[in-house]
Amino acid sequence: MPPEAPRTMPATAAETSAENPWPLRILTEKLKIHIENSPVTWVEGQLLEANVRNGHGYLTLRDVDADNSFSVTVWSSVMRKLESTPEVGARVVARVKPSLYAKTGRLSLNATDLRPVGLGELLARLERLRQALGAEGLFAMEHKLPLPVLPRTIGLITGRDSDAEKDVVRNATLRWPAVRFRIINTAVQGNDAVAQVRAALSELDADPNVEVIVIARGGGALEDLLPFSNEELIRDVFAATTPVVSAIGHEADRPILDDVADLRASTPTDAAKRIVPDLNEEFAGIELSRQRLDRAINNLLQREAQTITALRQRPVLANPQAMIDARAEDLGRWRERSMALIRHRVQRAGDELGHLRAQMRALSPQQTLDRGYSVTQLADGTVVRTAEELQPGQGLRIRVAAGKLSATVDEIFPAAPATEAL
Repeated sequence: MPPEAPRTMPATAAETSAENPWPLRILTEKLKIHIENSPVTWVEGQLLEANVRNGHGYLTLRDVDADNSFSVTVWSSVMRKLESTPEVGARVVARVKPSLYAKTGRLSLNATDLRPVGLGELLARLERLRQALGAEGLFAMEHKLPLPVLPRTIGLITGRDSDAEKDVVRNATLRWPAVRFRIINTAVQGNDAVAQVRAALSELDADPNVEVIVIARGGGALEDLLPFSNEELIRDVFAATTPVVSAIGHEADRPILDDVADLRASTPTDAAKRIVPDLNEEFAGIELSRQRLDRAINNLLQREAQTITALRQRPVLANPQAMIDARAEDLGRWRERSMALIRHRVQRAGDELGHLRAQMRALSPQQTLDRGYSVTQLADGTVVRTAEELQPGQGLRIRVAAGKLSATVDEIFPAAPATEAL
């Protein structure tokens, strides 16, 4: 058989195949080059392991909010520069660069600086986050949901068999024995707390029977309460459609959850007092209201009775006939006055009529005839005014004061001139 041709090494991973694979060392070398070209990064976490051997530090760093961890190596040259030795449980920030140990394929982080996160730094971070969320409007009062007066079911998120759970349940039951709870126990500190509380919040918010949700935890150090200032949890509470009550720690403790919650209770006991009414107080209030209502009704009846008595004592009600008699007398006086005015007016009208009749008679033609004058007319009734209008022998009719007569013109005498008449 002819000898096989020498195999050409694939230049890239995409060119490899089952017939032409890479040796493992090639992949390891390429990964090492790629990984160690990554930039230097500052990361934050909590130390789960902290072993120092031969001056070198071998740490396990875990995310503070999620179940993610990574091995971190701190070489002795860096360890000597640290102010304190790393301890399990400490919260730190580290300046790291990824590194791949080619012999075993172990990926780790090499730390060139490691700093503990102090209380002051945590408080500063929380304050910056609080201000940023507040600027977005997550804490505005117009977004707060009102709590129901008497919730049917209360959702409670708290630690298992915790004092906070006992305080809420006991005090709420003492105030309103018929109250019902749906309790979800979660971690309330540590790396799993945020994820578990968020899941419980989502489950209770989706339950139509739950009318208010209480997130409760007892007091603790600032580091223990950090999950209740987690940004993702804060945004979940803001988006919830069910009212949320924050009851974290004591009066002095104030995680960011207190600001976004629809109601902030200073303690779990205070939360129980504010989400359900006190049965005894309600009975006392009902009794007080009944007493006030009785007094108001009695006072109203007394006032109305006094008003009726006063009305009955008025003359118009004591002797109703007196009002009728008085009005009858008034009517009689007005009738008499009206008749007198009418008679007087009729008398004056009669006098005026007599005067007018006398004036008319004085001016009438008959009055003139009665004084001896007569009216001469032609046959057609035309009144004769001058002698020149007539002809001798013409017939005339003459009207005197009493009766008429006829005549014939015998002779005409013209009227004398005006000078002669004078």
